[in-house]
Amino acid sequence: FMVYPCYLCSATNYSKLPGSVRDNASLLILECQNCGLVQLSSLAHLKEGHYENSGMHGQDPEPMEVWERNTAEDDQRRFNMLQSLLINQRVIDFGCGNGGFLKRAKLLAAEVTGIELEDRVREHLSDQIQIFSELGALRGVSSFDLITAFHVVEHLSDPRGILREFKKYLAPDGRIVIEVPSSSDSLLTLYESEPFQHFTYWSQHLYLFNAKTLKTLVQQSGLKVVSIQQYQRYPLSNHLYWLSRGKPGGHKFWSFLDSPILQQAYADTLARIGQCDTLIAHLELCD
Repeated sequence: FMVYPCYLCSATNYSKLPGSVRDNASLLILECQNCGLVQLSSLAHLKEGHYENSGMHGQDPEPMEVWERNTAEDDQRRFNMLQSLLINQRVIDFGCGNGGFLKRAKLLAAEVTGIELEDRVREHLSDQIQIFSELGALRGVSSFDLITAFHVVEHLSDPRGILREFKKYLAPDGRIVIEVPSSSDSLLTLYESEPFQHFTYWSQHLYLFNAKTLKTLVQQSGLKVVSIQQYQRYPLSNHLYWLSRGKPGGHKFWSFLDSPILQQAYADTLARIGQCDTLIAHLELCD
């Protein structure tokens, strides 16, 4: 067990969660017994230059075109979700990845900017989108109306510090929208799927939040929570496949089980009990 204090509450009493980190067996998955934050037993495995050199993608990074196809559904969903906040606004996507969301946002926004550490991404997008390696490059730039961070906060060694940085660039009536995987995912907490427990934890995800710990993080950052929404990315077919076969991919192999009505009903049920796989938080500056 780690001896350094919990990132959120500074407690040192942890329980080891079942399962393993799929790409690093030496790491433990620990849950703070005081506040509930789920975190890895060490952050030391992410060396300097890791993200810049495409380390998130492993030994053989997928071509940009393949990456863009793989994220297209989520990129479109996020664009649809935020359309009303994009119109004629100045937008930053922090950790913009392949730029799929920003390419769509450009259709409505007055200006879009990407922040991305990965060198090959900046090279690929430099002639399509204004893109920088860090927020610090924006010094002197006037404020932005919308700042997004999709599946980024869980990768950060100091997420509180980054959220505080966001405040410097947010317009007085602006909005921050962050999306993170949930530590209360029903495959972990309701179904207790052992194969999933050995699949879902990843060395790149340093912290996993539930609705309560995400709210704590936001408040510690000096921001106001407008809402924290439960969202279910994966349908019932995916969960049934995990429970039956112990493998991912059920939403592809058993897609015939899904329908929009069933998918919505299942997602609504998981949201009602707080056990969706994803959290979406809308934040603003404090009054």
